[in-house]
Amino acid sequence: LNKKLSSKNSDETLISWLKTMQSSLDTRLDSATQLMGQIRQDAGRFAELSLSMKNLQDYLKSPKLRGNIGEQVLKDLISQMFPKNSFFLQYQFKSGDKVDAAIKTDAGILPIDSKFPSENFQKMMAAENEEEKGIARKDFVRDVKKHISDISQKYILPEEGTMDFALMYVPSEPVYYEVVNEMELTDYARKNRVYPVSPNTLYANLQVILLSFQGKDIEQKSHRLFAVLRGIQKDYGKLGENLGVLNRHLTNAYNQMANVGTDYTLMGQKLESTKSLEEGDEIRKLT
Repeated sequence: LNKKLSSKNSDETLISWLKTMQSSLDTRLDSATQLMGQIRQDAGRFAELSLSMKNLQDYLKSPKLRGNIGEQVLKDLISQMFPKNSFFLQYQFKSGDKVDAAIKTDAGILPIDSKFPSENFQKMMAAENEEEKGIARKDFVRDVKKHISDISQKYILPEEGTMDFALMYVPSEPVYYEVVNEMELTDYARKNRVYPVSPNTLYANLQVILLSFQGKDIEQKSHRLFAVLRGIQKDYGKLGENLGVLNRHLTNAYNQMANVGTDYTLMGQKLESTKSLEEGDEIRKLT
């Protein structure tokens, strides 16, 4: 009987343990199922994001679209830094050519182009071997040199009031560093008086131009101040002359007043003397 009771208790303990384990396992499976569901949702979102990024990359493969974006960024940057009457967008020359932006300076119009050719740079980055990369690099250098020549010939026109150099806006920092690190391109750009700038370096260049505007404004205000001071100095001189004339008039009036006072005193004395003469005559008549 004791053996049966002991066996029964052991079975109940085992069954209870199995139930506990089953419950714990079910809980873990439920958690795992929920986690898998979340992972599937996140994977779906990531796939959608990847597709969106791919679509954006495909969208930006169009040179015209990239140019439009670069032009818009350039426009926003210039608009934030300069007053509206100090720059032009799509500035047109007599030839009919239009530069994306032009800033008015004391030295002339500063042209800024933003239609940078970067197709072969993308090919260079996507190249799978050194041979493909070398070919793409040569094509990239050729494209940039042609673009530099176009900017120099179309937009650097001192006879139409431009400065003797122009800025070539490169809308991507990696592309910009590729350009400035390519000695052939930097030499060619310098000879053609075309200077590459990126979103970061353009800001610094425009800051220098902006400081020149502020310096000119201060200079103009200084000229006006000196003109006012010269006017005040002239008025001060006139006032001094008038005060001198007035002082002379007052001095003359004082002298005249003194003379009149003296004459008046003398006249009084004479009158007094005649009075005593009259009194003497009266006394003699009485005696």
